[in-house]
Amino acid sequence: MLSMIACTEKPVEKSEYPMFWTWLDYRPTMNFDSVCIIMKETGLDGVILNAPTPDDYRVAIPIAHKHGLEVYAWLWTMNLEHDRDKIIKEHPEWFSVNRKGESLADTKAYVDYYKFMCPALPEVREHIRKKIIAYCEVEGLNGIAIDYHRFVDVILPTTLWPKYGIVQDREYPEWDYGYHPAMIKLFMEKHGYDPRTLEDPSTDMQWLQFRCDQITEVANEIADVVHAYGKTMAASPFPTPAMSRQMVRQDWGKWNLDIVFPMVYANFYTEDVSFISDCTAENVRDKNPMTTLYCGMMGVDGPEMFESMDAAFNNGAEGIAIFTIRSLRSPEIRSQFKAYADSVHAVRAAKGPNPAANKQIKVNANPFENTGIMKLVHEKMQKNINSDSAVTLNLGEYTLVDEYGATKCYEVTEQNSGKVFDVKFYFYGSIISGWSVDLK
Repeated sequence: MLSMIACTEKPVEKSEYPMFWTWLDYRPTMNFDSVCIIMKETGLDGVILNAPTPDDYRVAIPIAHKHGLEVYAWLWTMNLEHDRDKIIKEHPEWFSVNRKGESLADTKAYVDYYKFMCPALPEVREHIRKKIIAYCEVEGLNGIAIDYHRFVDVILPTTLWPKYGIVQDREYPEWDYGYHPAMIKLFMEKHGYDPRTLEDPSTDMQWLQFRCDQITEVANEIADVVHAYGKTMAASPFPTPAMSRQMVRQDWGKWNLDIVFPMVYANFYTEDVSFISDCTAENVRDKNPMTTLYCGMMGVDGPEMFESMDAAFNNGAEGIAIFTIRSLRSPEIRSQFKAYADSVHAVRAAKGPNPAANKQIKVNANPFENTGIMKLVHEKMQKNINSDSAVTLNLGEYTLVDEYGATKCYEVTEQNSGKVFDVKFYFYGSIISGWSVDLK
């Protein structure tokens, strides 16, 4: 069927990709022209826009282009968005099932809007394909950026655990999705056994990879459509291919992307800028060679914004996407952002692509040698023993007491108070992905 789709536009050359982006929700009632003025004055080159219908893009795109901004359609794929209620009512059989046998058609996973579909169903793939075509047919749209192209989070970022009152130091059945009967059937046909009969399905690498591969197949079917229309194919996945494989069954290094905007939100994970450095260095190594690497990060109305961008560029990113322009509230920060963007543009115009994008930068996964993370760990300890931050902790040796999955558990005693702390570090992929500190 793809051969019947006309290629209407010339694909963008890699060297021409805009460098500074923001994600943004669009609504017909907003003053989009004024928002575009702010984006341009801040130094942005493009907007990854989420609008309710293709017709909304037909209104928004000429406004954005007038201000020199490219527009990618920010589209949710495996998780429903604007047509959620309609699809739940009409096709409850499309929805993902967890290891307990519960379907998202009538079960809540974290939040009400988590309504992920099963990628193994041909009907689901056809639904997504038709959606992508409808947006690709919008004249002037520069690209498609897919999001929520994955399963439910089997592991949430560590800083979100308190919000939901959970601890996810390992995989638990209620969060482990991908057990739709159609998925099980396909897996059994290929591998000859039912993963549900295993004592611990989370340790079976064939089952993990099979689910990742189903998501990859759909991503590449989408890419075929997008490329047939001559548009840029992009995605906003989890921080690294290795992390996302474990956390959401999303092996995006195998996707046929032109641009990737991995969501390297340090405040969700280690809360330290080294997380951005580590993820970016790992992404240079693990991304699809055809894909240009950007870095998606939280917008911060302060100097951390520029520290984060430095970490991304110094480790191989070719551009930045911020979530979102609305986070840069002060005129001073927006002015500094513009100066930063202008300086990066000038360097690239003179010297070409980022040389760090071709380097293999070694990541140090030893948390005790990461001064930024250990500073945060020690601050948490001081808070737990009601100690003034100016008072130096007198810590004994960290002792490794347990290790399982992605978790390493240490015990350490603060000598002055006699308090014993449980300190855990989480390693999804090969980098430090989170930590926790508790009084024993």
